[in-house]
Amino acid sequence: MAHIYIFSPSSAVRDKAAFRRGLRRLKAQGHEVEVDESALDSHMRFAGDDATRVAAISRAAASGANVAMISRGGYGLTRILPALPYKQIAKAIDGGMQFVGLSDFTAFNQAVYAKTGRISWQGPALGEDFGPEQAPDDIMQACFDDLLLEQGEGTGWQLPRSESVRRVLVKDATLWGGNLSVLTSMLGTPYFPQIKGGVLFLEDVGEHPYRVERMLTQLLHAGVLSQQKAVLMGQFNHYKLVPAHDKGFKLSTVVDWLSHQIKSPVLTGLPFGHVDTKVLLPVGARVDLVTEGRDALMVWGHI
Repeated sequence: MAHIYIFSPSSAVRDKAAFRRGLRRLKAQGHEVEVDESALDSHMRFAGDDATRVAAISRAAASGANVAMISRGGYGLTRILPALPYKQIAKAIDGGMQFVGLSDFTAFNQAVYAKTGRISWQGPALGEDFGPEQAPDDIMQACFDDLLLEQGEGTGWQLPRSESVRRVLVKDATLWGGNLSVLTSMLGTPYFPQIKGGVLFLEDVGEHPYRVERMLTQLLHAGVLSQQKAVLMGQFNHYKLVPAHDKGFKLSTVVDWLSHQIKSPVLTGLPFGHVDTKVLLPVGARVDLVTEGRDALMVWGHI
């Protein structure tokens, strides 16, 4: 099957049991799994100091693996972006390696595209997606298998009943995005892609809707959102409303507000984020997007 390299570019792995379960599951699927020498290092909240994590990324790029997958997200990549071996990463991707991760890995995806124009993937992490006690989600597993077999060419989902919109048709647009908090933190830096006419997808975890709106407002005022052909809202979860104070302000309020700020369609329900059921999304790929009633389909073809 595939050669999968596991590395830790962000926060330290605290759940060692999930890490071990993830390794066993991937090996049971027939894959050759190689673990980076510093994957379980710990330095304060990080998986090793900055130099250690940069070296881990370099080793991943040099490993010759089919897939380089993060052990977990957390925080740590934005502080090492200037030191990443971009030429080595680009060479590895040109040779067929797929870098895969989510959450904090958004910083890697955006920086690699901004600096090299290469495609990397928002997708599963070892501990979060292959390490839980229950079996991995069927859809996530199928999408991951498609990546390994080079068969994945798109994804589809159903829009919520309340959001059947006019027919949307977007042709040949750049797909980009990821975690909203991480993406917003990169605005104004050399690692934030300057994409016009793109399809921007967003997700987040533990952020109250007013914080989501505040970050979207920053992207709006910076002119980012108005330059996109569509905005796709993934899963925003694990936050707590305060009914006595919010007085009906919720995530749907934010979506409705955003849809009135830009001319491009804002579509929700994308199965991606800090949830079990997630698709894999190629950051930097050219995509077509179409909706018909409640059905949404996004196609990127063979990568």
